[in-house]
Amino acid sequence: MTVSKKIEGFIEKSSWIRKMFEEGIARVEKYGAENVCDFSLGNPNLEPPDSLREILREFANNPKLGQHAYMPNAGFESTRGAVAEYLRGQNRQDFTPNDVVMTVGAGGGLNVVLKTILNPGEEVIIPSPYFVEYIFYLDNHQGVPKFVETGPDFSLDVAAIGQAIGESTRAVLINSPNNPTGKVYTQDELEALGKLLTDCSRKFGQPIYLIADEPYRKIIYDGVTVPSVFDAYKESFVVTSFSKDLSLPGERIGYAAINPDVSNKEIMRGGMVLCNRILGYVNAPALMQRAVSRLLEESVDISIYQKKRDLLCDGLEAFGYEFTKPEGAFYLFPKTPIEDDTEFVAALQEENILTVPGSGFGKPGYIRIAYCVSDDVLERSLPGFERAIKKYSSSPN
Repeated sequence: MTVSKKIEGFIEKSSWIRKMFEEGIARVEKYGAENVCDFSLGNPNLEPPDSLREILREFANNPKLGQHAYMPNAGFESTRGAVAEYLRGQNRQDFTPNDVVMTVGAGGGLNVVLKTILNPGEEVIIPSPYFVEYIFYLDNHQGVPKFVETGPDFSLDVAAIGQAIGESTRAVLINSPNNPTGKVYTQDELEALGKLLTDCSRKFGQPIYLIADEPYRKIIYDGVTVPSVFDAYKESFVVTSFSKDLSLPGERIGYAAINPDVSNKEIMRGGMVLCNRILGYVNAPALMQRAVSRLLEESVDISIYQKKRDLLCDGLEAFGYEFTKPEGAFYLFPKTPIEDDTEFVAALQEENILTVPGSGFGKPGYIRIAYCVSDDVLERSLPGFERAIKKYSSSPN
């Protein structure tokens, strides 16, 4: 045995995206990149805003003593101050730099929050479908995932969440806009969830936290807005990154913010800062901390992603695919025409189209299509999508 049994099991659970990635490499070598349509990874294909390059040139041309040195464990106070000011403009609370911890991406931020709040064996409720790595993050800190189905359009089923809450429940973890569905939870849903958690916290005599994973917050369409989790519930955290809205996934920069009205605020702040250090994430990249503090109001051109969404949705709808049109992020999550989503993924592979089965996100019978790709890839894929669904159609489309 070369790895632990636990990791061997985790490899199997997380294998679908890895398998698709490896399949993509093999097919590119065999058929050529121009003949393969890879929708397996949520890797933004847009370049960061021009302003980022200008800022980086400024840093390079005007070096300052200590600009690459360690800083406080929570991050530069100036950067946290800029984030706090931004959050004050987006929410009703009076954020300060102490309510923000700069993190190594959203993944690092989620681990920091989970390590801060979880006792061994406590449960975190997660609406399904979900980002598969949540399972592994919870295991890092001896937490236990408890999955709750969402509605037919992937909206929150607050009643089902209420039925899942028990004495061992420590938190609810939501992701909006959602990966893999593109669903944005509404103000009414969040307020209902906040009321539920307030009542359950009172019932069980301890806070049940709400953690919002929001790296796609700015990638929204058709005038949709992403409501404030902080305004809906005081025992809350928001974790985000600049990977998607600024197209900086390789720079691993994000932050975790705590609601200023949370109970036991000072010890909670101290716990997050300590966990940022002892998990090995201290410090978030210094250069990127300074850069993003000047880019908090910016993003890539979201209309480009909306056009890609519409191109894909119009094509697939015409072929007979069933789906809920995504309101945000850059994923489409259509139903498969057969029950076995892995079989349909294999059929698409034969068309040199790479997608990920919904089984990998806890929702069999669907596929995830990451449409953060070139328009050429989208257009070239459409005939293959049509041929694939026709193989399983009882009548012509």
